Amino acid sequence: MNPKLTDYLNSVFTPYDGVKSVSELKDDLHTDLQERYRELKADGKDDETAFTMTIESIGDIEQTILEVANLSRSLERQVLTNFNGSNLAESDFAGVKAHKGQFKGSSLHGSDFSGADLTGSSFKASDVREANFDGANLTDCSLDALDLSNASFDKTILERTNFSKSGLDGAKFTGVRLIDVTLSMTDLRKTIFEGCRFEGVDFKYTDLTRQRFDGQTFIGVKFDKAALTEVSFRGATFNNVSFQPGFSLTNKYYRMIKTVIFDGATMDKLTYAALKGMGADVSKVTIR
Repeated sequence: MNPKLTDYLNSVFTPYDGVKSVSELKDDLHTDLQERYRELKADGKDDETAFTMTIESIGDIEQTILEVANLSRSLERQVLTNFNGSNLAESDFAGVKAHKGQFKGSSLHGSDFSGADLTGSSFKASDVREANFDGANLTDCSLDALDLSNASFDKTILERTNFSKSGLDGAKFTGVRLIDVTLSMTDLRKTIFEGCRFEGVDFKYTDLTRQRFDGQTFIGVKFDKAALTEVSFRGATFNNVSFQPGFSLTNKYYRMIKTVIFDGATMDKLTYAALKGMGADVSKVTIR
């Protein structure tokens, strides 16, 4: 065995210590190079010539190692973020970083995601009841067909987050700034919103019957095609907010709009004019 070959391989592979597939490559290559060196010596080559020819025979080994390492790390990340079909009830994910995580068909009942960075993750058809998302980053996340009953969203980062066809009974959003969030085909009648700010949010085909949004802020929000019977916006702030029905204004929609409470709200002239034109009671609204 030539110790110079061993030292050479150690120096080349050092930056990738701990990457399993690279370690396996190193072991295989070490065996092959020692065999190649012995063959050259048997052919009458001196030590230095045999060593040089052995090293040259493997080509651009550093590029090969880099490619193997990158592939290995990519696969490791996929393994670490793919939790599809897993039983993870009451798991501790607090503070983890799991971008583009996959949670499809999983049991996450009571799991702790507080402070976690879940940017770009996808949750679908999973049991996420009583989960803790306090302070978590759910930017660009998709939450589709979930049971989120009694889940907690205290100061959660919600930007371009998509909630679709999910159960949110008893779920609580506290001190949350929702930016370009979509809440579609979702029953929000028993969801709790406290101290929230809604910017560019789209309540699409949602049921907000008797919901309480008192004192909260709405900017560029769309309540189009939403059920709004007896919703309360007491003391709320509105700017460029849309309350359009799905198609034409019908008597049913007129009757529904008249039940919405805007007492003490502050709104821009355009929002005010649109609501007044639909027959909403805006007699106790402050216009800016």
